[in-house]
Amino acid sequence: MTDSSRIRIVGSDLSCSDVVRVARRSASVELDDDAVQRAGKAYEIAVDTGAKRAVYGRTTGVGANRHAVIDPDSADQHGLRLLRSHAGGTGEPLPDSLVRATLVIRLNQLAAAGSGVHPRLMQALEVALRVGAVPLVHSRGAIGTGDLSALAEIALTLGGQRPWAVGSLDPVAISPGDALAFISSNAATLAQALFAWHDVRRLLTASQVVAALSFTALGGSPEAYSERVHAARPHPGSMRCAAEMRRLLPSGADLPVGRRLQDPFGLRAFPQVHGPAMDAVDALERVLSIDINAAAENPLIDIDTEEVYHHGQFSTAYLALTLDHLRAALHHVAELSAARLSDLVEPDLTGLSPFLAAGPPGSSGIMILEYVAHDALGELRHNASPVTLGTAVISRGLEDHASFSTHAARSTRAAADAYRTVIACELLGAVRALRLAGAEIPPAPVADAFRLAAGRLPMVEADHPLSDEVAEAERLVDSLAAF
Repeated sequence: MTDSSRIRIVGSDLSCSDVVRVARRSASVELDDDAVQRAGKAYEIAVDTGAKRAVYGRTTGVGANRHAVIDPDSADQHGLRLLRSHAGGTGEPLPDSLVRATLVIRLNQLAAAGSGVHPRLMQALEVALRVGAVPLVHSRGAIGTGDLSALAEIALTLGGQRPWAVGSLDPVAISPGDALAFISSNAATLAQALFAWHDVRRLLTASQVVAALSFTALGGSPEAYSERVHAARPHPGSMRCAAEMRRLLPSGADLPVGRRLQDPFGLRAFPQVHGPAMDAVDALERVLSIDINAAAENPLIDIDTEEVYHHGQFSTAYLALTLDHLRAALHHVAELSAARLSDLVEPDLTGLSPFLAAGPPGSSGIMILEYVAHDALGELRHNASPVTLGTAVISRGLEDHASFSTHAARSTRAAADAYRTVIACELLGAVRALRLAGAEIPPAPVADAFRLAAGRLPMVEADHPLSDEVAEAERLVDSLAAF
């Protein structure tokens, strides 16, 4: 779906949703004139300061070479040497949409006017986004202390030193101080984390609809979602989740009384488990919103004081720890989804045949879906392992900590893909159970969701391969997020 809107880049108010619109739906960008002027002032301050005293990466080497002074006569080549030496990424190329997200994030960060990069590099990024030109960027080469290899590849592409993956631009000149100023960022890692945020948020929204379908098929008790129950222990996420379940399900006299005094945890404890994941997604959005609008380059060129500050803002501990927390919360949610699938194939809970089979005795029905769901759950569990327990000591011992936020972002995207499969299996089970029961669902959003799902998922009573239906259910999950 193409977005025809235009996102204005000022360096301070870019939202996570804006990045998705540009990267995945081709919304256009427009660089603010005042942002260009501020960046130009920062560039002048950086050049002037570098003529008077040492400035890291401009008049010196980088990392353990920080005390190596650059010969002013060879300063023009210092920047290119730095970019060439750091453009050592490997692995599969990043998808075009992820590179576009990296470009718009880096453009917005540069518009915050703290890097000292020449404004023409910002304008080149704007043009690349506008015409759809995409640099070839490798996926491997960062540990959470700056996406040096990825951004060096982008800078060299803008400078005509590397081939484009899609389209092309006329090369732009790279000033002596532009190299470190451009690559001192975690824009590519932020892009991956932002895509993970977007996908997990949609999946969590859709999974409430799927849980409501399972609740209906299992004849759950609405007491577990009572406003009074959740006001007695008012965690924000669980309160929101319970309120959403009340909205999705029939209300008042239309809501059937539950079949059991106490439901299984998959229904009864759903808000208490789903709520922390919702809170974790919100926390990730807060971290991302700060970082995609941050002038975090080292050194920082401050246009208000006209000073240059050396610092450690390249550290992404906030991002890495927040991603680790989100994956752990997501694993708990996925466990409950798999538990509800097991409930749906249990005759004592549904009043239907074992495994929702509709053939002769001994038919397996949807038995295999439990295997598929637990395979995906196992993959999610693997990706939920915290990456922030590791570190790295590099550059001759000078750089002695790494957050590995890049790996946390990759793992979160993989966890989201696995979670999609888990809830797709639950969706298939819930829809089949409702069809076999033949019960009429009172008017409510859950009834509308059932009609949509039933219209897209085939009903084949005899035992048959379910692979295509799982794939269709995975696609359908995104549509359910709109209910």
